[in-house]
Amino acid sequence: MPSTVLCTGKATYKKQNGTLQLTNSHITWTPDGKVAPSLKIPNMDHSSLLCSKVGAAQVKLKLVLYSFSEGHTFTFTNPAPVATAEREQFKNEITNYISRNRTARASGQLPTDAPATPATTNNFAAPPPRTPTIRPPGGTPRASSIASDKSGSGNDVADYQLRKRVLLNSPELATLHRELVMTGQITESEFWDGREHLLSAQAAMENQKKGKSGQLVDPRPQTVDGEIKIVITPQLVHDIFEEYPVVGKAYSENVPSKLTSEEFWKRYFESKLFHANRASIRSSATQHVVKADPIFDQYLVKDDDGLEPRKPVAGDVEMFVDLGATAEDHGETGNQGDTTMQAGRQKAALPLIRRFNEHSERLLKSALGDGPSAKRRRLNDSNSMDVSQIELDDLKDSQASEGIALDMKNSQRYFESRATSEGDTPVQVSVPQAFNELESCLGGWERSLTHFTIDKKAMEAGLASMTSNVKSRLEVKTKRKEIPENLMRQMSTCQTAANEFLRHYWHSIYPPPSQASLPLTETLKNQRAAKAAKMAGYLASTREKVEAIVKAAPYEKVDPRRVELAMRPVLDAVNKALAFQRNRIARGGTPNPQTPR
Repeated sequence: MPSTVLCTGKATYKKQNGTLQLTNSHITWTPDGKVAPSLKIPNMDHSSLLCSKVGAAQVKLKLVLYSFSEGHTFTFTNPAPVATAEREQFKNEITNYISRNRTARASGQLPTDAPATPATTNNFAAPPPRTPTIRPPGGTPRASSIASDKSGSGNDVADYQLRKRVLLNSPELATLHRELVMTGQITESEFWDGREHLLSAQAAMENQKKGKSGQLVDPRPQTVDGEIKIVITPQLVHDIFEEYPVVGKAYSENVPSKLTSEEFWKRYFESKLFHANRASIRSSATQHVVKADPIFDQYLVKDDDGLEPRKPVAGDVEMFVDLGATAEDHGETGNQGDTTMQAGRQKAALPLIRRFNEHSERLLKSALGDGPSAKRRRLNDSNSMDVSQIELDDLKDSQASEGIALDMKNSQRYFESRATSEGDTPVQVSVPQAFNELESCLGGWERSLTHFTIDKKAMEAGLASMTSNVKSRLEVKTKRKEIPENLMRQMSTCQTAANEFLRHYWHSIYPPPSQASLPLTETLKNQRAAKAAKMAGYLASTREKVEAIVKAAPYEKVDPRRVELAMRPVLDAVNKALAFQRNRIARGGTPNPQTPR
């Protein structure tokens, strides 16, 4: 049977953070970010105990062993009240083992030279053999004892931090982890087995670099303390200089020789230069009411509103992104030319459009660099009309699963029984005749649509049914709030724990595709059978937990039948798993997990 966790706490050992845990057989210390403990001491080896003074700056506990007289010192790292409470809990539990050890050694039940496991004793029992657990390929097994942590790597710490951030972002998952892993019901690797997608999504989100904003720099006034102001920040100044180099040139030539920085920005936002750079067509109309400024007016340039842009396009435009590539396919026809899409028809919009184009080009250069990117080289080097040039690699599924082949015994008999049954004779169907009959039945369907009418009563009945459905859903949603938070939390905890045990149970019976391809050795078969038995043992207590919640419902002024009805799907799933486990035991063997039943 698994070890029972008596107490646990955060503590440092040799200036390294970790978790100290005491069970009914050992005391272990596991560094943060690792699964296997670096220090594991049998409880029968405890000799004496030393503690720091009450009110000391550090809450310490020193454990002296029969096999190691220098002992091990642990420093609890939680806040002072919590650390002291954890230390006292360890102290009380370990003191009991020290007293038992001294009594057993005085009576000769334990040897005095080494901490060996006793053969027979009433006070101590040999540590139970650990049940092997199934782990994904490449996983780190939980070792029985490790002398040092030299085998650890930076990846372990990174994995621990990644899992921690996933738990912090999902309170429900963190609660499940605390109730199942921290209590020792399942291991850390078992908990994350099947949740690799959460870790991958979190890692992808953190590794994604935030690019430059695609929005044009256009400072807008905002109300600050009842006054309309434009808030200037260092980032805004940097963006303005990068987007409009002429403003940066004006700043370097006039500050601080002619204007202070404050005066410069105040006059800039009141000048025609600012309104000329605004991302709006209305800015041109505003220039007629803005007063002249002798400093900023000299930096004004004529609007780029000609048919040809003032700045020519550098290089050839790829055919797949050239809007004029198909112009020759749309020649003029009739008596009047098509001028609906004529460039420059709205002259006031041309400067703004070209400003957007220049901004987009700067964004591409900031993301791809000045040199030709791999995608640009691929487009330029290809002279053929290859559609793969416009394919997006991000939209391809690189991990598409082909699924698991269904292995059926006597599959021919299955299809024969579906095709024919007793007393029936197969019917020969002529394909041309069937098509002719279908065509005759569909003849004149266009004329039939003109005579199609909808019954008014049927429409009213359908509308009433939909309204009733929405009303019932709303009632269920409002009634859900009638269950007190404490009772709802107990129900949710029971359900999530049962679902987790069910997931591990069925994975041990029918492993996922990542493990189904492994060779089914005798060791692996025994591991899966042991894990299934362990999970079935946890599932057997689900009914007792549900009954306790149902009995507590009247005290929360909730109808017990509502709680029982809500938990019935969980109980049905648990009962099905337990019945399946009983059948496996009754058959005296374990079915092939790779064969669906």
